[in-house]
Amino acid sequence: MKALLQTWIGKLRIIAFIEGCSYLLFAITMPLKYVYHIKGPNKVIGMAHGFLFVLYILLVIKVALKDKWPIIKTCWAFLASIIPFGTFYADKKLFR
Repeated sequence: MKALLQTWIGKLRIIAFIEGCSYLLFAITMPLKYVYHIKGPNKVIGMAHGFLFVLYILLVIKVALKDKWPIIKTCWAFLASIIPFGTFYADKKLFR
């Protein structure tokens, strides 16, 4: 873990994993909000996910510019952030 924090790509991989987990947590908080009318968890997860999403996008831009990624690879990294399980797939195929 410490080694991942030494590089920008490592930081991107960590944030991608956490952002992907926050996205999947909506599968729990959405039913709580709309079925059981419990809005608190969805609000907290939503704010955390929003922050992590922006951080992920900024890190993709940073790494893409620093490592001179082709535009298609950068686009796939952006697309991965809006598809469920996308950031986990991107970690395996794009970020290693």
